[in-house]
Amino acid sequence: MLSMHWFNLLFMHWPLPVAALREYIPASLEIDTFENSAWLGLVPFEMRKVRPRYLPSISGLSTFPELNLRTYVRFQGCPGVWFFSLDAGNPVAVRLARATFFLPYFDAAMGHHRVDHVSTFKSVRTHKRSSAASFEARYRPVGPIRRAVPGSVEHFLTERYCFFSADRNSRIYRCDVHHRPWPLQSAEADVSLNRMGQQIAIQLPEVAPLLHYAENLAVLGWWPERLG
Repeated sequence: MLSMHWFNLLFMHWPLPVAALREYIPASLEIDTFENSAWLGLVPFEMRKVRPRYLPSISGLSTFPELNLRTYVRFQGCPGVWFFSLDAGNPVAVRLARATFFLPYFDAAMGHHRVDHVSTFKSVRTHKRSSAASFEARYRPVGPIRRAVPGSVEHFLTERYCFFSADRNSRIYRCDVHHRPWPLQSAEADVSLNRMGQQIAIQLPEVAPLLHYAENLAVLGWWPERLG
């Protein structure tokens, strides 16, 4: 259905008790764990070259920053991603994603730029009748590119090839995505503002997040499939 590229992506992850997330996820989805912990992920990045497959990109609509808050789930053994929110700096993309993929996308005033391998990312949610949410950070990659080793926490957190969503009637959908394995690097981040967890009343643990960076990844997305 879609072709896109993800650029200058930072994975920030915190371990949490499963019970802290259970009420926010449909009962039909099992919360996936690594070393007995659920994981909350915050991911700022930039979308580029977003377009329906086989059609050209549209100027002004195909490049925009995005920020998602997520965790990891399973449906009948299939691992995937569950999004608590996705903020985007493109109102057209927000409405199309809400209508097509049943995802909790929100309008936001966002900015992202990169100078000398350092990304500066800012986001303030502006969506009407939505919870307040904001984020501001500078981050950069450190170290060589590597592929996640199966069985590692990096593999658990990143190598997932579908996401799940729910419509207004609580019907569950699965959407497959395809890409090469993540070209991960270690990362450093200076977070000056993070008010993304409050929208689901989550207090982040008093530990430094696990950080990973990926510079560029080409992605294909399929139509969502309703699950029985």
